[in-house]
Amino acid sequence: MKTLSEKILLYYREHRRVLPWRENPLPYFVWISEIMLQQTRVETVIPYFERFIRTFPTIEALANADEEILLKLWEGLGYYSRARNLHRAAAILVEQYEGKLPDSKKELMKLPGIGAYTAGAIASISFGKRETAVDGNLIRVGSRLSAYSGSTSSAEGKRVMDDFWQHLLPEQNAGDFNQAIMDIGATVCLPNGEPLCSFCPINEFCKAYAQGNPTDYPTKKEKKTRRIENKTVFILRCENRLLLEKRAEGGLLGGLLQFPMCDGHLSEQEALDYWRAKSFVPIRIHENVQAKHIFSHIEWRMISWEIVVDPFIVMEDGDLWIDCAKLDQITLPTAFRAWRKQIK
Repeated sequence: MKTLSEKILLYYREHRRVLPWRENPLPYFVWISEIMLQQTRVETVIPYFERFIRTFPTIEALANADEEILLKLWEGLGYYSRARNLHRAAAILVEQYEGKLPDSKKELMKLPGIGAYTAGAIASISFGKRETAVDGNLIRVGSRLSAYSGSTSSAEGKRVMDDFWQHLLPEQNAGDFNQAIMDIGATVCLPNGEPLCSFCPINEFCKAYAQGNPTDYPTKKEKKTRRIENKTVFILRCENRLLLEKRAEGGLLGGLLQFPMCDGHLSEQEALDYWRAKSFVPIRIHENVQAKHIFSHIEWRMISWEIVVDPFIVMEDGDLWIDCAKLDQITLPTAFRAWRKQIK
């Protein structure tokens, strides 16, 4: 175990990835990067992280942020609840922790959006605490090293993986150790396709490699069938303005703006009737682009109609008319990228 831990740390010293939050591992920087990296690739995160830190260089600046500006910076990363939890947590840190992140895993986990993994990463990387940070990379590498055949998505499997890495954690440099395994998992012990076992610095310790079946681990969980939902998107124009609406708080894309949308694929006549029922007077209508967007558990298949309406308009709660030229200033979910691009 000692030799394995030493080899992991040696690998990190010689081959670690150069990342902006590693070059200056302030607790705030590590926190922001770890939240951004949830469900998102490193290559995608880097420019977002750099823009975010330029705009909100401190926890206090984040706590005082305008939510619209915050969400606009987050646009394209998805899972907007992560950004809102950052905002909420920053306010708590200013009010209760003098604007600083606590150094213990237990205290960190009291903050919105910080679970066991993120708390362990911050505590070990920024504060040198001997804490595990078991993410998907550590689960994959650990299950292959130990040839663990149980379900790593179950509570028991997660406990087994945490115990496995807890026993290997060195007394010093736990942060470097955790990041080394993250790097090995991301660049060598790959999640999709064949892992690069011959290049792995710890292959001599790997049971799955010795067995010749590393891709059998971790045990694949049965994928849930993704629900398909048909949607009709409306590009509603009135002179040089576009209509947007706000989604209900909570749930998918909660509280974000979108182009008006309804369930089902509406025909031209049905689309006209839909807006006439809302007291709008359509002048012209034509078919617009089609698009598909995949969430983790739902797939939207979207058609669209562009409708020009009479300037005499009845406003409803949640409606927002914006100048077409200012569309880029509005935060819109990635699901509507095709229409933003087409309008631009």
